[in-house]
Amino acid sequence: MTATQILLLIAAYFGVLLVISYFTGKNDNNEDFFKAGKQSPWYLVAFGMVGASLSGVTFISVPGWIEGSQFSYFQVVLGYMVGYLVVAYVLLPIYYKLNVTSIYEYLLQRFGVVSHKTGAFFFFLSRVLGAAFRLFLVAIVLQQFVFNAWNVPFEITVIISILLIWIYTNKGGIKTIVWTDTLQTLFMILAVILSIHFINESLGWSFSEFLVSDELKAYNKVFVMDSFLERGHFFKSFLGGMFITICMTGLDQDMMQKNLTCKSLKDAQKNMVSFSIVLVFVTLLFMLLGALLYIYANKHNIAIPLMDGKPKTDLLFPEIALNSGLGITLAVTFMLGLIAAAYSSADSALTSLTTSFCVDFLNIDKKPKEHQKSVRKKAHIGMSVLLIIVIIIFKYVLNSNVIDSLLTVAGYTYGPLLGLFAFGIFTNYQVKDKYVWLVALCSVVLITIIGSIPADKLGGYVLGYELLPINGLLTFIGLILIRRK
Repeated sequence: MTATQILLLIAAYFGVLLVISYFTGKNDNNEDFFKAGKQSPWYLVAFGMVGASLSGVTFISVPGWIEGSQFSYFQVVLGYMVGYLVVAYVLLPIYYKLNVTSIYEYLLQRFGVVSHKTGAFFFFLSRVLGAAFRLFLVAIVLQQFVFNAWNVPFEITVIISILLIWIYTNKGGIKTIVWTDTLQTLFMILAVILSIHFINESLGWSFSEFLVSDELKAYNKVFVMDSFLERGHFFKSFLGGMFITICMTGLDQDMMQKNLTCKSLKDAQKNMVSFSIVLVFVTLLFMLLGALLYIYANKHNIAIPLMDGKPKTDLLFPEIALNSGLGITLAVTFMLGLIAAAYSSADSALTSLTTSFCVDFLNIDKKPKEHQKSVRKKAHIGMSVLLIIVIIIFKYVLNSNVIDSLLTVAGYTYGPLLGLFAFGIFTNYQVKDKYVWLVALCSVVLITIIGSIPADKLGGYVLGYELLPINGLLTFIGLILIRRK
């Protein structure tokens, strides 16, 4: 597939998104931008959230990760399911009861202004890094397979990517995203199913033959139970997955903003439970695709593509889909899936950042009615520029698998949110609000020090995703120290 063909495909895809944004953004008001008028059908939100949760990171990075981790990532996914139940039946009732626009308004009502700003800040930091990780991934693929052919700098590729998102989210915000996410999730799931079909066909296998093949058995180890010291041990992965979900979904304005557009708490809970079940099966498909890619690459002597002179497993899927001669259908399927996966999470991230910044930091509801729309639009532009800057920085500092990096960073930035919300929900104490930011900062510093301890200093114990609950516990303990009756 040529660079020109890929570019035409992207243009056609965004043409469809612009049509959707035209109809959903007609009102161009803050109520629709922030809450979609609280009229979103729960099943539409549930299906769209699959794409937003998986994103371009899962679409490319999970398949590329299979050789190193095999199917052990599924241990984390099983933890996700338990986490989603906690979100549905512990956190959502609180948000609906308080009728919040930003979920961090809970901290304002529970503890005070400083707690509110601290929680919002850590979400802001987490989401900027998370969205930048995801967009960085799609940007390097576009750069490698499209814009390098025309000598377009990486920086311009990033600017174009963000500009396209800004255009179709500028008016409708979350109302537009509920509908575009549904379309994007459909494209992404179709892409992985068709990719598995076409690659199996080229290998002379049916899907059932692939599942029982000796080649797959070399990659399908799921449970790591040998030693608790290992980073990927089942208990550590499961527990980490559970807390990652609670934090990166339940304490994340991006994911919760979609849930809060449902008509009622009951609808939002149905959305969350059904979404969690679908997500498990879709993630399993991605892991099967990853094993199939490595099998195909080994049979045809396809090397891991290089980026800046280093092997980049995240580029294996695009390399096979676009350059291995499997046909235009697979290439088109891959590109549609990649674009859909990447932008289904990036567009909602941009919208949630705008929402949080307006509500939590600018106190938009206290500004004159005639100025509120203008404030929101300026914030939307500012968030777009911020993402561009962070993504460009990543090109020069990021060198590991993107999904591993994303989950590791979550342990540092979401921990204070976990501690704050847990203390608010499970205790009756108030805190000395002015010291909350200091507790959160100390928690991050301590977990950074703990995370950097070499395994040999811990008797061979390798720290992994359990850093997130430990971080939350440190924050919780710190809040106990500054509690008041």
